[in-house]
Amino acid sequence: MKHEENTASTPKKPRALFGRKVTDLDALEEMTNSIRGSLYEVTKEIWMDNEEFKSFAQDFFEYQPWIEKSDGGSNEKGEIRCIRVINTETGQRVLVNSEGYGYCRYVAIEED
Repeated sequence: MKHEENTASTPKKPRALFGRKVTDLDALEEMTNSIRGSLYEVTKEIWMDNEEFKSFAQDFFEYQPWIEKSDGGSNEKGEIRCIRVINTETGQRVLVNSEGYGYCRYVAIEED
């Protein structure tokens, strides 16, 4: 697993739909179809191989060592502060807003 802080600002304002206490990736995908999301800022990235990502995606309620108490919430512009989790083999991306908890309290699928 690789961890990077994101210091680059993105000119395009991305949007993602964050679901509260979503159990797994299947439930998240079902929830996000055809719904407009929220503005967000990525504060760090976590890179996982396919097996790590599958394990992570099966239980968003599991506590993660890479989530810190200071992660999540919103910035001064009202954008959601989140962690981008990337599957290095498939490129699939999940955004995590922990709201200060050690698990994925709010999650979203990041689309291109």
